[in-house]
Amino acid sequence: MSEFYVLWLQSGGCGGCSMSLLNAQSPDLFSLFTQAGIKLLWHPSLSERSTVEVSDLFSDILEGRQHLHALCLEGSVMRGPAGTGRFHILAGTGRPMMHWLRELSAVADYTLAMGSCAAFGGITAAGDNPADACGLQYNGSVAGGLLDETWHSPGGLPVINVAGCPTHPDWVTETLIQLAMGDLDQAALDKLNRPRSYTDHLVHHGCSRNEYYEYKASAEVPSDQGCMMENMGCLGTQAQADCNIRPWNGGGSCLRGGYACINCTAPGFEEPDHPFTVTPKIAGIPIGLPTDMPKAWFVALASLSKAATPERLRENAVADHIVVPPKRQAGDKHG
Repeated sequence: MSEFYVLWLQSGGCGGCSMSLLNAQSPDLFSLFTQAGIKLLWHPSLSERSTVEVSDLFSDILEGRQHLHALCLEGSVMRGPAGTGRFHILAGTGRPMMHWLRELSAVADYTLAMGSCAAFGGITAAGDNPADACGLQYNGSVAGGLLDETWHSPGGLPVINVAGCPTHPDWVTETLIQLAMGDLDQAALDKLNRPRSYTDHLVHHGCSRNEYYEYKASAEVPSDQGCMMENMGCLGTQAQADCNIRPWNGGGSCLRGGYACINCTAPGFEEPDHPFTVTPKIAGIPIGLPTDMPKAWFVALASLSKAATPERLRENAVADHIVVPPKRQAGDKHG
């Protein structure tokens, strides 16, 4: 198997996507890279190259002595102040990171935004955005960031937005392996150029609270076990990701940990205009309805579901532990 060369850079972010990546399991990250023929040329936190060696590596890439298959950016592009990019000078080079990104993306076969900051601006671009932070090819939900909306890599694809905050290790490794195998094309990306391998799902799929959702048995405070959509701000029925199908570390997800989904794979998730743990409503109806569900259907379904809610779910939904266990039906010989 020929080697697939990857360069990973970090800009305006927290490093959380790299921390998540290190939690890759079965196999671990480095075993997986070895098996897939992926060679990490440099990562600012995982590599030992000196500043001089990294500068030489960049020169080798730009001058064609070192082929670069995939350029990965973690964290937003910091364009400030006044478009100079000098809020982020790449250490030891004297040049803004955004200049390196423009040059390296022009020669890399593929360019990937690792995490929602690199994809859309994310947390770093929130508020007044004094850093003038943006994504590689998006500024929030608007196409066009550091690179313009029509930009395509030498490999023929736009920036691949492996969005998430943080992004799941499998989303990263799966996408890189698909590229290394020549098995990822435009059809494998959604409308925001995110890999469909995980965005063709909803966070709602596989949620451990789905029985409560079905009967609209809702949590009222953070420790409750019920569905968090109605009152607690959960966007799992709208968020495109498979977090509850392949959870972190073999068993973890925001919802399994008792936290509402905030739709972190989408642009603008960082500024919802209301507290993350509150569901905005009009006339008692949540504004953000489940994907593909007309309001009239939701109202009718919710009314019917609430009327049919078993007492077990009604009581357990507003408790922090199971207070009413399942009971077998009278005459059931198998319970």
